[in-house]
Amino acid sequence: MSDIDGADDMMMLMCASCGITAEVDDVKLKNCTACYLVKYCSIKCQKDHRPKHKRACNKRAAELRDELLFKQPDNSHLGDCPICCLPMPLDLSKTTLKGCCSKVICNGCNCANLKRELDDRREPKCPFCRKLIPDTDEECDKQRMKRIEANDPAAMTQWGRDQYDKGDYSVAFEYYTRAAELGYVEAHYRLSILYQEGHGVEKDKGKETHHLEEAAIGGHPRARYTLAYYEALKTRKIFGDNGNTERAVKHWIIAATQGYDESIKPLMELFKGGFVSKDVLADALRAHQAAVDAAKSLQREAAEELQRTLKSVE
Repeated sequence: MSDIDGADDMMMLMCASCGITAEVDDVKLKNCTACYLVKYCSIKCQKDHRPKHKRACNKRAAELRDELLFKQPDNSHLGDCPICCLPMPLDLSKTTLKGCCSKVICNGCNCANLKRELDDRREPKCPFCRKLIPDTDEECDKQRMKRIEANDPAAMTQWGRDQYDKGDYSVAFEYYTRAAELGYVEAHYRLSILYQEGHGVEKDKGKETHHLEEAAIGGHPRARYTLAYYEALKTRKIFGDNGNTERAVKHWIIAATQGYDESIKPLMELFKGGFVSKDVLADALRAHQAAVDAAKSLQREAAEELQRTLKSVE
């Protein structure tokens, strides 16, 4: 062990402000929860030491945040379809939120279930919870309110989106906030939109970025794409050779590997400008295609074909 490592270990055994030691003085020390570099024996010591520690603390806290922010998510925020267990498509028009249980399922499973029940001349039921599908919008709203009363964040977010579409931004903000507090990723993204537009709240770039980051950490590719775009614009030069471009590239690569199509174009432009290597781009393209292929199935293709047919009839 080096002298530096020994000194660091010693710092973690004593209060950074008054020097009291945990082993000798039998005192319980608490970490600085922002950086975890030092410990304190009391709130007073933490406040007294803050002027000396602030710079190192902020630097380490930013490093820890970046480690979390740029970690590749295992999957998107939508996860897998609870019926077929395949990754959910990122295009929300290819998914269905069931009002009875607030489960999001892919249209492939939804259409397959509906077809089977029609063929057997049964009343249509939810493919997940098996409750009868309501006939009216009123009944749908009642079911959704039951889910909201049960603190279901998916139901809260959908209700917030309904109010947003009606122009009731204050109510939308209320429900998005409740869902975000429960850790629902989509709600964080929706809150970022409100703070960006100034609907229901005052415009706030800091809060917008915070919610975009929370959504990106949770696997939301659109939120990550937006963060990349903001990073690229920071120096008024979208593809400039600077640290912000590196951060933008990281975001776009992660979004691409999740199967997000819109990330491919900026990565191609960066490759042409010499900011992304051929190998990095090739890896991103392969990962993107793999994510897209993983979300495909015959049932989903049949559902898309049915949607196209219905649109042509309209």
